[in-house]
Amino acid sequence: MTQSPATPLPPPTERRRLREAGSLTQAQVAERVGVSRRTVRAWETGRAAPSGREGEAYLDLLRTLEERREDQERSADVDVTEHHAAAGIEGETGTRTATAGNDGLAGDASADPTGPRPGRPLTPAQAFDALYAFCAPALVRQTYLLTGRRELARESVERAFEIAWQRWPEVARDPDPAGWVRATAYDFALSPWHRFRPRYRHPEPPPADTADRLLLDVLLDLTPSQRRTLLLYDGVGLDLPETAAETEATTPAAANRILTARAAVATRMPTLADPDDLHRRLAELASAERLRASAAPAVREGGERRARFWTRAAIAFTVALIGTTALTLRTAPTRYEPPVPPGATVHGVPPPVAPGPLSHKEQKLRDKLRSEPHAGPERLAPQPF
Repeated sequence: MTQSPATPLPPPTERRRLREAGSLTQAQVAERVGVSRRTVRAWETGRAAPSGREGEAYLDLLRTLEERREDQERSADVDVTEHHAAAGIEGETGTRTATAGNDGLAGDASADPTGPRPGRPLTPAQAFDALYAFCAPALVRQTYLLTGRRELARESVERAFEIAWQRWPEVARDPDPAGWVRATAYDFALSPWHRFRPRYRHPEPPPADTADRLLLDVLLDLTPSQRRTLLLYDGVGLDLPETAAETEATTPAAANRILTARAAVATRMPTLADPDDLHRRLAELASAERLRASAAPAVREGGERRARFWTRAAIAFTVALIGTTALTLRTAPTRYEPPVPPGATVHGVPPPVAPGPLSHKEQKLRDKLRSEPHAGPERLAPQPF
């Protein structure tokens, strides 16, 4: 009979927060404690309680993470008012992007998301670079599994971080900056407008390994919503409520998508019926491709250039609109001028007689008029001056 640890464990949310503050993934915690990743997920969601030797080892690990966090807080001297962007990453950085050991879907465990050490307050650029270095490599691999396109995966991640840099105060204050960037990258990668771009009309070369090629084909045969939900839950390692929230779906709908996607994968690849095996194969498939993101300064400069371009375009459009309005006001009439009505046919008027020889009757009338004298009140004749 197993015994629970004498010292009470912290609440499930605090367990997860300590793990994320220590830049550890669920797989890394599972390896240290000696359990499966699914068990660690159950401990952090409250569906199961640690017990026995595993519970004692888990408690010791949480104590170590808590002491490390307290030491960092005591030694840190960050001006929260002026460098709130840094605090957004130093606190709850949302390192949930990394979930599986040192595999293809994990964040860079060697990268320190807190940036420079105490005594050197983080600037917004340093905080952004730390978040980029921690999340970008894994996020590119995740997006590749989502789209099956290497270049699109890199472009989506860089575009997401450019938007994050443009809106950095908002992203830095977000409880989960990594999740904010991940959702933006996924939305951009799954946009249906990419099909109209010439560079993405033809498929890219598939993976060299047959098993990897089959797994990628199975993933791409899923609907975008099922593929995204499966990747977040079984690939990234989010729990069900977080997966539902990020995919903007209800919890039952997200669960149904996961079950449907797992069934589709298991139908064509029976060896991946176990979620742990599926997670491992997703990580291996992502790691098999050489996917690299650009440097953080280049992404920041690209975001600034894009922002300047759209700002200038907006200014130019506004100036053109003002000029057009001024020209319209200058040339517009000052009073109402009724339009000229179209011509109408008049009936009952005889047509004009064309010039020609006079008839006998007309000649007789002309001779009579010429022969009569000009005197008398009946006629008036012009007199020369």
